[in-house]
This record gives sequence, structure tokens and C-alpha cells, in this order.
Amino acid sequence: MSTLTVTAKGQLTLRKDVLAHLGVRPGDKVTVNMLPGGRVEISAKPKRTGHISDLFGMLRNENGPRLTIEEINRITEEGWAGKR
Repeated sequence: MSTLTVTAKGQLTLRKDVLAHLGVRPGDKVTVNMLPGGRVEISAKPKRTGHISDLFGMLRNENGPRLTIEEINRITEEGWAGKR
């Protein structure tokens, strides 16, 4: 069990061993659930496990029309203008 001190700003700092147990690193997110009796539950927010390379080619349509950048820009402008 760890004992933490509340700062003047109302913040807590979790020790490295607690963070390691949660599997979180700087920049990661955690969730805090408030439980009855003044208790809280802290858990690591699930991380995305995919790789950016998994997205490559996801919009490719081998049998569909090929659009030029000008056509894509026109369609996008029409969409934002509410014309599509």
C-alpha cells in the first residue's frame, strides 16, 4: 500500500512503482472511478495497439473511379458547403 500526499493544488503524484504496476508512462491516460465510501479506482486507459502502417491503402478501391487531387478538392469544398 502506498501513502500519497495531497499538494496545495489538490494534486497527487503516483510513485514510479505504482505507475509501473498500471503500465503507464508519461503522456498516457488513466481513468478514475469514484466508488462509494470515499474510495477511488485508478486504471490504465486502454492503449491503441495498431501501427500507422496498418492504415496505408485503406481507402484504395481497386475497382472504383480514380480521382485527381482537383476532383477531391472540389468534392471536399462542396461537402463543407453543404452541397453534397
